[in-house]
Amino acid sequence: MAQEQKKKAGVLPPDGGWGWMIVAGCFVVTVCTRAVTRCISIFFVEFQMHFARDYSGTAWIHSLVDCTTMLCAPLGSLIGNHLSCRVAVILGGFLASIGLVLSSFATSLEYLYLTLGALTGLGFALCYTPAIAMVGVYFCERKSLAYGIAMSGSGIGTFVLAPVVQLLIEHYSWRGALLILGGLVSNLCVCGALLRPITLKEEEACPLPVDSECGYKNKPLAAVSSAEGKQLAASEQQTLSKQRCLQSLHEYHFLLMPDFLVLAGSFLFLASGCSLPFVYLVPYALDVGVSHHHAAFLMSILGVIDIIGNITFGWLTDRRWLKKYRSICYMVAVGMEGLCCFFIPLLRTFALLVPFSVLYGYFDGAYVALIPVVTSDVVGTTYLSSALGVVYFLHAIPYLVSPPIGGWLVDTTGNYTATFFLSGFAMISSALLLCTVTIIRHCQRIQKTRQNRKYTLEACKADFYNTKHKNLLIINTATS
Repeated sequence: MAQEQKKKAGVLPPDGGWGWMIVAGCFVVTVCTRAVTRCISIFFVEFQMHFARDYSGTAWIHSLVDCTTMLCAPLGSLIGNHLSCRVAVILGGFLASIGLVLSSFATSLEYLYLTLGALTGLGFALCYTPAIAMVGVYFCERKSLAYGIAMSGSGIGTFVLAPVVQLLIEHYSWRGALLILGGLVSNLCVCGALLRPITLKEEEACPLPVDSECGYKNKPLAAVSSAEGKQLAASEQQTLSKQRCLQSLHEYHFLLMPDFLVLAGSFLFLASGCSLPFVYLVPYALDVGVSHHHAAFLMSILGVIDIIGNITFGWLTDRRWLKKYRSICYMVAVGMEGLCCFFIPLLRTFALLVPFSVLYGYFDGAYVALIPVVTSDVVGTTYLSSALGVVYFLHAIPYLVSPPIGGWLVDTTGNYTATFFLSGFAMISSALLLCTVTIIRHCQRIQKTRQNRKYTLEACKADFYNTKHKNLLIINTATS
Protein backbone atom coordinates (compact mmCIF):
# COMPACT_ATOMS: atom_id res chain seq x y z
CA MET A 1 0.00 0.00 0.00
CA ALA A 2 2.84 2.38 0.92
CA GLN A 3 4.58 1.51 -2.33
CA GLU A 4 1.43 2.37 -4.33
CA GLN A 5 1.15 5.72 -2.55
CA LYS A 6 4.80 6.45 -3.32
CA LYS A 7 4.27 5.63 -6.99
CA LYS A 8 1.15 7.75 -7.09
CA ALA A 9 2.90 10.71 -5.43
CA GLY A 10 5.73 10.56 -7.93
CA VAL A 11 9.48 10.99 -7.54
CA LEU A 12 12.14 13.48 -8.55
CA PRO A 13 14.21 12.75 -11.70
CA PRO A 14 16.83 10.34 -10.28
CA ASP A 15 19.71 11.69 -12.42
CA GLY A 16 21.38 8.30 -12.13
CA GLY A 17 20.60 4.82 -10.84
CA TRP A 18 18.33 3.02 -13.28
CA GLY A 19 18.54 6.13 -15.44
CA TRP A 20 21.90 4.89 -16.72
CA MET A 21 20.21 1.69 -17.88
CA ILE A 22 17.72 3.88 -19.75
CA VAL A 23 20.71 5.64 -21.34
CA ALA A 24 22.19 2.24 -22.29
CA GLY A 25 18.89 1.18 -23.83
CA CYS A 26 18.61 4.42 -25.80
CA PHE A 27 22.24 4.00 -26.88
CA VAL A 28 21.48 0.61 -28.45
CA VAL A 29 18.30 2.02 -30.00
CA THR A 30 20.31 4.72 -31.77
CA VAL A 31 22.81 2.09 -32.94
CA CYS A 32 20.05 -0.08 -34.40
CA THR A 33 18.11 2.80 -35.97
CA ARG A 34 20.28 5.74 -37.00
CA ALA A 35 23.54 3.82 -37.55
CA VAL A 36 21.81 1.13 -39.62
CA THR A 37 20.06 3.86 -41.64
CA ARG A 38 23.42 5.53 -42.35
CA CYS A 39 24.95 2.24 -43.43
CA ILE A 40 22.25 1.77 -46.06
CA SER A 41 24.34 4.16 -48.19
CA ILE A 42 26.97 1.38 -48.40
CA PHE A 43 24.35 -0.71 -50.22
CA PHE A 44 23.77 2.18 -52.66
CA VAL A 45 26.17 1.00 -55.39
CA GLU A 46 25.13 -2.66 -54.91
CA PHE A 47 21.45 -1.83 -55.42
CA GLN A 48 22.25 0.41 -58.38
CA MET A 49 24.28 -2.26 -60.15
CA HIS A 50 21.96 -5.19 -59.34
CA PHE A 51 18.74 -3.47 -60.43
CA ALA A 52 20.36 -1.32 -63.17
CA ARG A 53 18.77 1.94 -61.97
CA ASP A 54 19.96 5.58 -61.88
CA TYR A 55 21.07 7.62 -58.85
CA SER A 56 17.70 9.25 -58.29
CA GLY A 57 15.71 6.00 -58.28
CA THR A 58 18.17 4.23 -55.96
CA ALA A 59 18.29 7.17 -53.55
CA TRP A 60 14.57 6.74 -52.82
CA ILE A 61 15.40 3.70 -50.63
CA HIS A 62 17.48 5.71 -48.18
CA SER A 63 15.09 8.66 -48.25
CA LEU A 64 12.06 6.41 -47.58
CA VAL A 65 13.73 4.87 -44.51
CA ASP A 66 14.51 8.32 -43.11
CA CYS A 67 11.16 9.78 -44.12
CA THR A 68 9.08 6.96 -42.61
CA THR A 69 11.14 7.05 -39.41
CA MET A 70 10.44 10.75 -38.96
CA LEU A 71 6.93 10.82 -40.46
CA CYS A 72 5.70 8.18 -38.01
CA ALA A 73 7.55 9.66 -35.01
CA PRO A 74 4.29 11.13 -33.59
CA LEU A 75 2.82 7.61 -33.73
CA GLY A 76 5.71 6.39 -31.57
CA SER A 77 5.05 9.24 -29.12
CA LEU A 78 1.32 8.42 -29.07
CA ILE A 79 1.89 4.73 -28.28
CA GLY A 80 4.54 5.63 -25.70
CA ASN A 81 2.24 8.14 -23.97
CA HIS A 82 -0.95 6.07 -23.93
CA LEU A 83 0.41 2.52 -23.60
CA SER A 84 4.08 2.58 -22.59
CA CYS A 85 7.52 3.16 -24.05
CA ARG A 86 8.22 -0.54 -23.55
CA VAL A 87 5.36 -1.54 -25.83
CA ALA A 88 6.35 1.02 -28.48
CA VAL A 89 10.02 -0.03 -28.63
CA ILE A 90 9.35 -3.80 -28.55
CA LEU A 91 6.74 -3.50 -31.31
CA GLY A 92 9.04 -1.26 -33.34
CA GLY A 93 11.97 -3.66 -32.99
CA PHE A 94 9.84 -6.54 -34.26
CA LEU A 95 8.61 -4.59 -37.31
CA ALA A 96 12.10 -3.28 -38.19
CA SER A 97 13.64 -6.74 -37.96
CA ILE A 98 10.92 -8.25 -40.16
CA GLY A 99 11.39 -5.44 -42.70
CA LEU A 100 15.15 -6.08 -43.04
CA VAL A 101 14.69 -9.86 -43.31
CA LEU A 102 12.05 -9.45 -46.03
CA SER A 103 14.32 -6.99 -47.85
CA SER A 104 16.91 -9.72 -48.30
CA PHE A 105 14.47 -11.44 -50.70
CA ALA A 106 13.93 -8.31 -52.85
CA THR A 107 13.37 -8.74 -56.59
CA SER A 108 13.02 -5.06 -57.49
CA LEU A 109 13.63 -1.57 -56.15
CA GLU A 110 9.87 -1.15 -55.63
CA TYR A 111 9.93 -4.17 -53.32
CA LEU A 112 12.72 -2.49 -51.31
CA TYR A 113 10.70 0.74 -51.17
CA LEU A 114 8.00 -1.19 -49.32
CA THR A 115 10.05 -3.47 -47.03
CA LEU A 116 13.27 -1.56 -46.34
CA GLY A 117 11.76 1.89 -46.79
CA ALA A 118 8.27 1.72 -45.27
CA LEU A 119 8.20 -1.31 -42.92
CA THR A 120 11.70 -0.92 -41.45
CA GLY A 121 11.24 2.85 -41.21
CA LEU A 122 7.96 2.37 -39.32
CA GLY A 123 9.69 0.06 -36.84
CA PHE A 124 12.50 2.59 -36.31
CA ALA A 125 9.91 5.34 -35.73
CA LEU A 126 8.18 3.39 -32.95
CA CYS A 127 11.53 2.87 -31.20
CA TYR A 128 13.35 6.16 -31.65
CA THR A 129 11.16 8.86 -30.09
CA PRO A 130 9.97 6.96 -26.95
CA ALA A 131 13.52 5.86 -26.10
CA ILE A 132 14.87 9.42 -26.41
CA ALA A 133 11.98 10.86 -24.39
CA MET A 134 12.63 8.40 -21.54
CA VAL A 135 16.14 9.78 -21.07
CA GLY A 136 14.69 13.26 -20.59
CA VAL A 137 12.31 11.94 -17.91
CA TYR A 138 15.06 10.22 -15.89
CA PHE A 139 17.56 13.13 -16.02
CA CYS A 140 17.45 16.82 -15.18
CA GLU A 141 20.75 18.24 -13.93
CA ARG A 142 22.87 15.93 -16.12
CA LYS A 143 20.47 15.86 -19.06
CA SER A 144 22.93 17.02 -21.74
CA LEU A 145 25.56 14.46 -20.71
CA ALA A 146 22.96 11.67 -20.63
CA TYR A 147 21.75 12.62 -24.09
CA GLY A 148 25.32 12.92 -25.35
CA ILE A 149 26.08 9.33 -24.28
CA ALA A 150 22.75 7.99 -25.53
CA MET A 151 22.97 9.68 -28.94
CA SER A 152 26.61 8.61 -29.39
CA GLY A 153 25.21 5.21 -30.34
CA SER A 154 24.70 6.64 -33.81
CA GLY A 155 28.41 7.41 -34.17
CA ILE A 156 29.71 4.24 -32.53
CA GLY A 157 27.29 2.16 -34.57
CA THR A 158 28.43 3.83 -37.79
CA PHE A 159 32.10 3.33 -36.87
CA VAL A 160 31.61 -0.38 -36.21
CA LEU A 161 28.92 -1.23 -38.74
CA ALA A 162 30.35 0.54 -41.82
CA PRO A 163 33.35 -1.81 -42.33
CA VAL A 164 31.40 -4.78 -41.01
CA VAL A 165 28.59 -4.21 -43.53
CA GLN A 166 31.18 -3.89 -46.32
CA LEU A 167 32.72 -7.24 -45.30
CA LEU A 168 29.28 -8.86 -45.04
CA ILE A 169 28.45 -7.70 -48.56
CA GLU A 170 31.74 -9.13 -49.88
CA HIS A 171 31.27 -12.49 -48.16
CA TYR A 172 27.49 -13.00 -48.22
CA SER A 173 26.30 -10.50 -50.89
CA TRP A 174 23.91 -7.66 -50.09
CA ARG A 175 21.10 -10.16 -49.42
CA GLY A 176 23.03 -11.93 -46.69
CA ALA A 177 24.13 -8.61 -45.19
CA LEU A 178 20.50 -7.43 -44.92
CA LEU A 179 19.50 -10.73 -43.32
CA ILE A 180 22.22 -10.41 -40.66
CA LEU A 181 21.25 -6.77 -40.02
CA GLY A 182 17.69 -7.99 -39.44
CA GLY A 183 18.97 -10.23 -36.65
CA LEU A 184 20.98 -7.36 -35.16
CA VAL A 185 17.98 -5.01 -35.16
CA SER A 186 15.87 -7.57 -33.28
CA ASN A 187 17.86 -6.52 -30.19
CA LEU A 188 15.60 -3.48 -30.06
CA CYS A 189 13.04 -5.73 -28.36
CA VAL A 190 15.54 -6.29 -25.54
CA CYS A 191 16.12 -2.53 -25.25
CA GLY A 192 12.40 -1.99 -24.88
CA ALA A 193 12.34 -4.25 -21.82
CA LEU A 194 14.83 -1.91 -20.09
CA LEU A 195 12.54 1.13 -20.32
CA ARG A 196 10.96 1.01 -16.87
CA PRO A 197 8.20 3.65 -16.47
CA ILE A 198 8.60 6.38 -13.88
CA THR A 199 6.10 8.90 -12.48
CA LEU A 200 7.55 12.33 -11.78
CA LYS A 201 6.24 14.69 -9.15
CA GLU A 202 3.62 17.04 -10.54
CA GLU A 203 5.74 20.13 -10.09
CA GLU A 204 8.66 18.46 -11.88
CA ALA A 205 6.57 17.26 -14.80
CA CYS A 206 4.93 20.53 -15.77
CA PRO A 207 6.32 21.93 -19.00
CA LEU A 208 6.89 25.66 -18.66
CA PRO A 209 10.37 26.51 -17.32
CA VAL A 210 10.96 29.53 -15.08
CA ASP A 211 14.08 29.95 -12.93
CA SER A 212 15.87 26.65 -13.35
CA GLU A 213 15.80 23.74 -15.70
CA CYS A 214 13.74 21.72 -13.24
CA GLY A 215 11.47 24.48 -11.93
CA TYR A 216 8.10 25.12 -13.55
CA LYS A 217 5.14 27.38 -13.02
CA ASN A 218 1.81 26.04 -14.34
CA LYS A 219 0.20 22.86 -12.98
CA PRO A 220 -0.94 20.13 -15.39
CA LEU A 221 -4.36 18.56 -15.27
CA ALA A 222 -4.65 15.90 -12.61
CA ALA A 223 -4.49 12.34 -13.92
CA VAL A 224 -6.99 9.84 -12.60
CA SER A 225 -6.41 6.09 -12.78
CA SER A 226 -8.92 3.79 -14.48
CA ALA A 227 -9.53 1.94 -11.20
CA GLU A 228 -10.59 5.15 -9.51
CA GLY A 229 -12.71 6.12 -12.51
CA LYS A 230 -14.84 3.00 -12.17
CA GLN A 231 -15.75 3.98 -8.61
CA LEU A 232 -16.92 7.47 -9.52
CA ALA A 233 -20.53 8.40 -10.05
CA ALA A 234 -21.90 9.01 -13.55
CA SER A 235 -21.59 12.79 -13.28
CA GLU A 236 -18.04 12.54 -12.03
CA GLN A 237 -17.16 10.19 -14.89
CA GLN A 238 -18.39 12.76 -17.40
CA THR A 239 -16.22 15.40 -15.75
CA LEU A 240 -13.32 12.98 -15.83
CA SER A 241 -13.77 12.28 -19.54
CA LYS A 242 -13.79 16.03 -20.25
CA GLN A 243 -10.57 16.40 -18.25
CA ARG A 244 -8.96 13.62 -20.26
CA CYS A 245 -9.99 15.23 -23.55
CA LEU A 246 -8.55 18.55 -22.37
CA GLN A 247 -5.40 16.78 -21.24
CA SER A 248 -5.01 15.16 -24.67
CA LEU A 249 -5.32 18.59 -26.27
CA HIS A 250 -2.97 19.98 -23.62
CA GLU A 251 -0.24 17.57 -24.82
CA TYR A 252 0.13 19.62 -28.01
CA HIS A 253 -0.26 23.06 -26.44
CA PHE A 254 3.42 23.72 -27.19
CA LEU A 255 2.51 24.09 -30.90
CA LEU A 256 1.25 27.60 -30.04
CA MET A 257 4.59 28.66 -28.53
CA PRO A 258 6.46 31.14 -30.80
CA ASP A 259 9.87 29.81 -29.71
CA PHE A 260 8.91 26.29 -30.75
CA LEU A 261 7.59 27.49 -34.14
CA VAL A 262 10.94 29.18 -34.87
CA LEU A 263 12.79 26.04 -33.78
CA ALA A 264 10.54 23.96 -36.05
CA GLY A 265 11.36 26.18 -39.04
CA SER A 266 15.05 25.74 -38.30
CA PHE A 267 14.64 21.95 -38.19
CA LEU A 268 13.02 21.99 -41.65
CA PHE A 269 16.11 23.64 -43.17
CA LEU A 270 18.42 21.34 -41.20
CA ALA A 271 16.65 18.17 -42.35
CA SER A 272 16.86 19.33 -45.97
CA GLY A 273 20.64 19.24 -45.89
CA CYS A 274 21.95 16.92 -43.19
CA SER A 275 21.16 13.58 -44.87
CA LEU A 276 22.84 14.30 -48.23
CA PRO A 277 26.48 13.80 -47.12
CA PHE A 278 25.59 10.46 -45.51
CA VAL A 279 23.93 9.27 -48.72
CA TYR A 280 26.51 10.56 -51.22
CA LEU A 281 29.84 10.54 -49.37
CA VAL A 282 30.61 6.91 -50.28
CA PRO A 283 29.46 7.23 -53.94
CA TYR A 284 31.43 10.48 -54.27
CA ALA A 285 34.57 8.85 -52.84
CA LEU A 286 34.23 5.95 -55.26
CA ASP A 287 33.69 8.39 -58.14
CA VAL A 288 36.98 10.23 -57.45
CA GLY A 289 38.92 6.96 -57.34
CA VAL A 290 38.90 5.96 -53.65
CA SER A 291 38.77 2.19 -53.07
CA HIS A 292 35.67 0.49 -51.63
CA HIS A 293 37.36 -0.23 -48.30
CA HIS A 294 38.65 3.32 -47.93
CA ALA A 295 35.23 4.73 -48.86
CA ALA A 296 33.58 2.61 -46.16
CA PHE A 297 36.37 3.66 -43.76
CA LEU A 298 35.38 7.30 -44.30
CA MET A 299 31.98 6.44 -42.84
CA SER A 300 33.75 4.76 -39.92
CA ILE A 301 35.84 7.87 -39.25
CA LEU A 302 32.73 10.02 -39.44
CA GLY A 303 31.01 7.71 -36.98
CA VAL A 304 33.77 7.58 -34.36
CA ILE A 305 34.28 11.35 -34.41
CA ASP A 306 30.50 11.65 -34.11
CA ILE A 307 30.85 9.96 -30.71
CA ILE A 308 33.35 12.58 -29.53
CA GLY A 309 30.99 15.34 -30.64
CA ASN A 310 28.06 13.72 -28.80
CA ILE A 311 29.83 13.32 -25.48
CA THR A 312 32.03 16.45 -25.40
CA PHE A 313 29.20 18.81 -26.37
CA GLY A 314 26.87 17.03 -23.96
CA TRP A 315 29.37 17.41 -21.12
CA LEU A 316 30.27 21.02 -21.95
CA THR A 317 26.69 22.25 -22.21
CA ASP A 318 25.92 20.74 -18.80
CA ARG A 319 28.48 23.08 -17.20
CA ARG A 320 26.82 25.87 -15.21
CA TRP A 321 28.63 28.64 -17.11
CA LEU A 322 27.52 27.27 -20.51
CA LYS A 323 24.10 25.82 -19.73
CA LYS A 324 22.18 28.97 -20.64
CA TYR A 325 24.00 29.17 -24.01
CA ARG A 326 22.90 25.74 -25.27
CA SER A 327 20.97 27.20 -28.21
CA ILE A 328 24.03 29.19 -29.32
CA CYS A 329 26.18 26.02 -29.17
CA TYR A 330 23.55 24.27 -31.30
CA MET A 331 23.63 27.09 -33.89
CA VAL A 332 27.43 27.00 -34.08
CA ALA A 333 27.44 23.22 -34.61
CA VAL A 334 24.85 23.35 -37.42
CA GLY A 335 26.55 26.32 -39.12
CA MET A 336 29.99 24.69 -39.05
CA GLU A 337 28.56 21.46 -40.46
CA GLY A 338 27.03 23.39 -43.35
CA LEU A 339 30.32 25.19 -43.98
CA CYS A 340 32.14 21.84 -44.26
CA CYS A 341 29.85 20.77 -47.13
CA PHE A 342 30.99 23.68 -49.33
CA PHE A 343 34.55 22.29 -49.39
CA ILE A 344 33.76 18.68 -50.39
CA PRO A 345 34.05 19.25 -54.19
CA LEU A 346 37.67 20.40 -53.61
CA LEU A 347 38.58 17.15 -51.82
CA ARG A 348 39.36 14.46 -54.39
CA THR A 349 41.64 12.04 -52.53
CA PHE A 350 41.22 9.82 -49.50
CA ALA A 351 43.80 11.87 -47.54
CA LEU A 352 41.78 15.06 -48.13
CA LEU A 353 38.41 13.45 -47.42
CA VAL A 354 39.56 12.26 -43.98
CA PRO A 355 39.63 15.82 -42.49
CA PHE A 356 36.13 16.41 -43.87
CA SER A 357 34.88 13.23 -42.18
CA VAL A 358 36.48 14.36 -38.91
CA LEU A 359 34.98 17.86 -38.92
CA TYR A 360 31.58 16.89 -40.28
CA GLY A 361 31.30 13.96 -37.89
CA TYR A 362 32.21 16.08 -34.87
CA PHE A 363 29.66 18.81 -35.51
CA ASP A 364 27.03 16.27 -36.54
CA GLY A 365 27.42 14.52 -33.19
CA ALA A 366 27.26 17.88 -31.42
CA TYR A 367 23.97 19.07 -32.90
CA VAL A 368 22.30 15.63 -32.77
CA ALA A 369 22.96 15.44 -29.01
CA LEU A 370 21.57 18.95 -28.54
CA ILE A 371 18.30 18.54 -30.51
CA PRO A 372 16.36 16.90 -27.62
CA VAL A 373 18.05 19.19 -25.07
CA VAL A 374 17.17 22.39 -26.94
CA THR A 375 13.64 21.09 -27.52
CA SER A 376 13.29 20.28 -23.81
CA ASP A 377 14.52 23.77 -22.88
CA VAL A 378 11.77 25.26 -25.05
CA VAL A 379 8.76 23.03 -24.23
CA GLY A 380 9.59 21.35 -20.88
CA THR A 381 9.70 17.72 -19.71
CA THR A 382 5.98 16.88 -19.88
CA TYR A 383 5.69 17.95 -23.51
CA LEU A 384 9.05 16.42 -24.49
CA SER A 385 7.76 13.12 -25.93
CA SER A 386 5.04 14.80 -27.99
CA ALA A 387 7.39 17.62 -29.03
CA LEU A 388 10.08 15.19 -30.19
CA GLY A 389 7.42 13.38 -32.20
CA VAL A 390 6.58 16.65 -33.97
CA VAL A 391 10.27 17.58 -34.35
CA TYR A 392 11.14 14.31 -36.05
CA PHE A 393 7.91 14.48 -38.06
CA LEU A 394 9.17 17.78 -39.49
CA HIS A 395 12.28 15.93 -40.70
CA ALA A 396 10.14 13.51 -42.74
CA ILE A 397 9.41 15.39 -45.98
CA PRO A 398 12.93 16.88 -46.32
CA TYR A 399 14.41 13.44 -45.67
CA LEU A 400 12.09 12.02 -48.35
CA VAL A 401 12.80 14.49 -51.13
CA SER A 402 16.38 15.71 -50.54
CA PRO A 403 18.29 12.48 -51.49
CA PRO A 404 16.34 12.04 -54.78
CA ILE A 405 16.82 15.75 -55.54
CA GLY A 406 20.54 15.29 -54.84
CA GLY A 407 20.55 12.24 -57.14
CA TRP A 408 18.74 14.22 -59.85
CA LEU A 409 21.39 16.95 -59.57
CA VAL A 410 24.13 14.32 -59.97
CA ASP A 411 22.38 12.79 -63.00
CA THR A 412 21.85 16.25 -64.54
CA THR A 413 25.23 17.88 -63.89
CA GLY A 414 27.41 14.79 -63.99
CA ASN A 415 29.13 15.65 -60.68
CA TYR A 416 28.36 16.05 -56.96
CA THR A 417 29.11 19.77 -56.56
CA ALA A 418 25.51 21.03 -56.71
CA THR A 419 24.35 18.29 -54.31
CA PHE A 420 26.85 19.20 -51.60
CA PHE A 421 26.27 22.94 -52.11
CA LEU A 422 22.55 22.34 -51.57
CA SER A 423 23.35 20.53 -48.32
CA GLY A 424 25.61 23.32 -47.04
CA PHE A 425 23.18 26.10 -47.97
CA ALA A 426 20.28 24.37 -46.17
CA MET A 427 22.21 23.87 -42.92
CA ILE A 428 23.64 27.38 -42.84
CA SER A 429 20.11 28.74 -43.43
CA SER A 430 18.94 26.73 -40.42
CA ALA A 431 21.59 28.28 -38.18
CA LEU A 432 20.99 31.80 -39.55
CA LEU A 433 17.24 31.58 -38.87
CA LEU A 434 17.81 30.81 -35.19
CA CYS A 435 20.62 33.36 -34.98
CA THR A 436 18.44 36.13 -36.44
CA VAL A 437 15.57 35.44 -34.04
CA THR A 438 17.99 35.26 -31.09
CA ILE A 439 19.48 38.66 -31.98
CA ILE A 440 16.00 40.20 -32.36
CA ARG A 441 14.92 38.81 -28.97
CA HIS A 442 18.13 40.11 -27.37
CA CYS A 443 17.57 43.61 -28.80
CA GLN A 444 13.95 43.56 -27.59
CA ARG A 445 15.08 42.62 -24.08
CA ILE A 446 17.65 45.44 -24.04
CA GLN A 447 15.04 47.95 -25.23
CA LYS A 448 12.53 46.74 -22.65
CA THR A 449 15.13 47.00 -19.89
CA ARG A 450 15.96 50.57 -20.92
CA GLN A 451 12.26 51.51 -20.96
CA ASN A 452 11.76 50.01 -17.51
CA ARG A 453 14.73 51.96 -16.19
CA LYS A 454 13.39 55.16 -17.79
CA TYR A 455 9.93 54.65 -16.27
CA THR A 456 11.48 53.85 -12.89
CA LEU A 457 13.65 57.00 -13.02
CA GLU A 458 10.67 59.16 -13.99
CA ALA A 459 8.58 57.64 -11.20
CA CYS A 460 11.36 58.34 -8.69
CA LYS A 461 11.61 61.95 -9.89
CA ALA A 462 7.83 62.35 -9.65
CA ASP A 463 7.84 60.93 -6.10
CA PHE A 464 10.70 63.26 -5.15
CA TYR A 465 8.95 66.41 -6.44
CA ASN A 466 5.60 65.37 -4.93
CA THR A 467 7.25 64.78 -1.55
CA LYS A 468 9.10 68.11 -1.76
CA HIS A 469 5.86 69.92 -2.70
CA LYS A 470 4.02 68.37 0.24
CA ASN A 471 6.80 69.36 2.64
CA LEU A 472 6.65 72.97 1.41
CA LEU A 473 2.87 73.05 1.90
CA ILE A 474 3.27 71.76 5.46
CA ILE A 475 5.91 74.39 6.22
CA ASN A 476 3.80 77.19 4.74
CA THR A 477 0.76 76.04 6.68
CA ALA A 478 2.74 75.87 9.92
CA THR A 479 4.19 79.37 9.31
CA SER A 480 0.79 80.92 8.62
